[in-house]
Amino acid sequence: MADRFSRKNILVTTDLVRIVFALSFLMVHGKEDLWIVYVSTFMLAAGEAIYSPTRKSAIPQLVNKENLIKVNSLEQVLVGIVLIVGAISGGIVSFLLGEELTFWINAASFLGAAALISTIKFPEKKHLQEERGFNKQVSARTTFKKIIFLSIPIQILLFCEIVIASMNGIDNVLISVYAVNEYNLGNIGVGLFYGALGIGLTLSFPIANRLRKNILGIGLVCLLLEGTFLVLLSQTHFVAVAFILFCAAACMSGIGNTCFDTVLMKEIPEEHHGTMFGLLASISNPLLGLSMLLSGFALEYMTPRSLGLIGGGAYMFVALFLMAILSIKKIGARDAV
Repeated sequence: MADRFSRKNILVTTDLVRIVFALSFLMVHGKEDLWIVYVSTFMLAAGEAIYSPTRKSAIPQLVNKENLIKVNSLEQVLVGIVLIVGAISGGIVSFLLGEELTFWINAASFLGAAALISTIKFPEKKHLQEERGFNKQVSARTTFKKIIFLSIPIQILLFCEIVIASMNGIDNVLISVYAVNEYNLGNIGVGLFYGALGIGLTLSFPIANRLRKNILGIGLVCLLLEGTFLVLLSQTHFVAVAFILFCAAACMSGIGNTCFDTVLMKEIPEEHHGTMFGLLASISNPLLGLSMLLSGFALEYMTPRSLGLIGGGAYMFVALFLMAILSIKKIGARDAV
């Protein structure tokens, strides 16, 4: 959709449609209304599945290539702010003023976003697809295959995105498990550790913003360090150390995500951005859900710290494997020249 229609119209329409489902929770008054929760949650997630890749594919249209690293690093800051401020303010509003107000605020946020996006002037496509020989009848699968063979960095990043999504479920599950079961901090611990993730993502900006060269290699190093911090996290018994390690792992994740997104935006032709980011989202999100499900089952048979050790070690292994491939390809390219 993002490659064939106005990205601005898609973003605005998706926001406006989600207002209805955001407000539908107000109609839930008992068990007989529970179906509304499931339907509306599904539709909100479906809207995000359209919105997020379209939004990401719009960034290169609005930003010069030399500023992509800065904008992508700011994206990580925004995620950090949401984790720190959003969750805290949501809890406070819900506690003091009631849950119904939070649904109204959520709906108002969609309306506000639609109003803001409607003011953005997107550059005209000028039939870019036809000028570059892009056939609208070509399937997403054909486009995907075509883009994979464009460059080695794209192949490495696609593999990296898929594998990371398969492992991210472990981290998502263990945050709450560590807080409640390992450190006996209850909900306060959950908030504390999510706050640490927000702080780490925010701290990634001043570092990522200074990157100019060898972005892919730096991203892989950050993936290696993230895995190292997760391994150390699985072994520590001190809350303060765990908090610092969560911050450090999130900081490395923020820098790595910035690097990977920037390389993809630069390497993939603009007319294929929507298709690629959409396909990545449709592959990585189910893998994330499956990973979380399997992690829950795994915790029935192993300790949280053992699972955390496996997850962190997997990050390190993948990073080292991809760094080796990148080095071999660079040596081969240099010898060929």
